[in-house]
Amino acid sequence: MLWDLVGDVRALLTTPAAMVMQVAHPAVAAGVGDHSVFRTDPWGRAARSLHSMQLWVYGGERAAAEGERLLRLHRHIRGTDARGRPYDALDPATYAWVHATGFPVMCHAQRYFGRPFTDGQERRLYAEWRCVGQVLGVPESELPRTVEEFRARYARVLAGGLERTAVVRDLLSVALPVPPPDRGPRPLRAVLRAAWPALTPALLRFRRFVTTGLVPPDARAAIGLEWTPRQERRLRRFGRAVRVLLPLLPERLRYLPLARDARRAARRRDRSRA
Repeated sequence: MLWDLVGDVRALLTTPAAMVMQVAHPAVAAGVGDHSVFRTDPWGRAARSLHSMQLWVYGGERAAAEGERLLRLHRHIRGTDARGRPYDALDPATYAWVHATGFPVMCHAQRYFGRPFTDGQERRLYAEWRCVGQVLGVPESELPRTVEEFRARYARVLAGGLERTAVVRDLLSVALPVPPPDRGPRPLRAVLRAAWPALTPALLRFRRFVTTGLVPPDARAAIGLEWTPRQERRLRRFGRAVRVLLPLLPERLRYLPLARDARRAARRRDRSRA
């Protein structure tokens, strides 16, 4: 299931929702606020995060190496948050929460962008996502074995562990300046730079709308994010458009580069074995 989901271009829409849930945890927010460049280099940070996530699923032997790299990267991320509370990025429960957010977001987003998962599909997806946690070095004690155990632990975090942190507000802000993209073909970058002042307000509003909507309702309530029935109807209409239009695109446009290459290589191996 992850082979189909994680590299799909819809991940560009769902990943920010998981990030909002992650930084609603005060320890994660403090680490990101103190050590991340998401404010000064949002496009670079997003590209690196997406590439890392693709490696977990499509990287083969590189997946384990990426997990080890992330552990090394976070080893020295520790300090004290704005309220004087100590944090450590590799605290087992904190590190596990960053991984955990992906599963409920994928399940919730599927209600808009595809057919809702059956109970069996959710269990299969969770088993696969749990394997990703092992690749990332999440301690076994922090990886619930079943969906039921996961939901119980998830509910405990929602009940008292999340806040509408400053980083959450920044990620959903429509006022925080965002520079134009610095990646892609040079002519396209030039056009975007010229049009960026006119495009930015609408893009930021769209980002906040989709990101907030794809945060699961129970997490939205725990964080304190507003969501109206009108917004829900708009998101459902947007989801229907995505469901209709995306299958019309060729695979090279439906999947991100690393995923696309891995899927092609897998098909070549299957043909050679046939």
